[in-house]
Amino acid sequence: MKIIREKEVPDFISLLEKRASTSVREDDIQKTVRKIILDVQKNGDRAVRKYTRKFDSVDLKNLAVSKREIESSARKVDKKFLAALKKAAARIRKFHELQKERSWQFTKEGITLGQIIRPLNRVGVYVPGGKAFYPSTVLMNVIPAQAAGVKEIALCVPTPHGNINPHVAAAIQMLGVEEVYRIGGAQAVAAFAYGTETITRVDKIVGPGNIYVAAAKKMVFGNVGIDMVAGPSEITIIADKTGDPAIIASDLLSQAEHDEMASSVLITDSVDLAEKVKKELKRQMTHLKRIEIAGKSLRKYGAIIIVKNINNAARISDSIAPEHLEIMTEKPADYARKINNAGAIFLGKWTPEPLGDYAAGPNHTLPTGGTARFSSPLGVYDFIKRTSLLNATKKGFIGLSDIVETLADTEGLEAHGNTVRVRKQS
Repeated sequence: MKIIREKEVPDFISLLEKRASTSVREDDIQKTVRKIILDVQKNGDRAVRKYTRKFDSVDLKNLAVSKREIESSARKVDKKFLAALKKAAARIRKFHELQKERSWQFTKEGITLGQIIRPLNRVGVYVPGGKAFYPSTVLMNVIPAQAAGVKEIALCVPTPHGNINPHVAAAIQMLGVEEVYRIGGAQAVAAFAYGTETITRVDKIVGPGNIYVAAAKKMVFGNVGIDMVAGPSEITIIADKTGDPAIIASDLLSQAEHDEMASSVLITDSVDLAEKVKKELKRQMTHLKRIEIAGKSLRKYGAIIIVKNINNAARISDSIAPEHLEIMTEKPADYARKINNAGAIFLGKWTPEPLGDYAAGPNHTLPTGGTARFSSPLGVYDFIKRTSLLNATKKGFIGLSDIVETLADTEGLEAHGNTVRVRKQS
């Protein structure tokens, strides 16, 4: 992991931006995904089965996972896991219930104006399942949709060996999701976006996935809503001389082990802390099962940035706009006020990022690749739509008629102005 100075930061940020922009734009990936999407559009279930056979080595008789199969698989998990899952689900639900919005309206000068809040009717949740299993993803994507009042939630999860993972099944059963499909990849995204003989199209697709899933979501956006195009995981830590080297190193590694493109960054004004963290990284890495992945991630996209003044760290962090930002300064809550761009902020040594991944309550689906500059974590607001409401009395209409006529005529839209003139003459 390289140590760099402030003057080298622009080049490092350019590296991170390039990493984010190319993660779903490789030509070969684009061509493959586009082909799959068009095939599913044209051939429906037959195409979905073909690509599931090709990529997951599974011949599917039924795309759907039965309720009986989910129940049977869920029974295989132990009581300790179920207890942890239940507590995590309760905290996640409590947090997201507080995000609910309400319809509103007011009346002034003869015109009633308002906004109607309605849940989306049908949502597709993608849960990764190719190389690992993620029951936490089920919780984080389904619970806010339920809190929003979404009527239909369909879930897809790849099953490379033909059987749904018991821990994922337990999460699905706990939340009461009844429509589940054993498919993944770009073909699952296409099925959700356009529908097949078995799968009814959805209004929005949410959930993380590999580079093919991300590329597919980006391609179908516009025909269907998506939560975000998620890129590789990332963490930035701001720490002063009070930071604990062992803790900081462990938190940097928690992201580096995700994949080779993950980014882990420490920003500090303490050269002594920087050197100690570097030594801790080497020591702790030797005990990791995913040492090769973490090592490649740290070498290419990891950095320890030395700043002259700790206040400069906020500016640099905002330029990175990280998915996860940990603040380990003398007064982290005070320092957080300096931050504008971050998916989630974790304050102090007792708030490691995995707390947010699994159990604290806020959503772990966060903007990546610098998109925290303009994006938010997944939430209830992603599963609602807002409709404007207008209701004018004759008095209210007359009060605005001259303004409407003037602006419409100025823009050369005669028929717009006529809607007012006709009413005045009636």
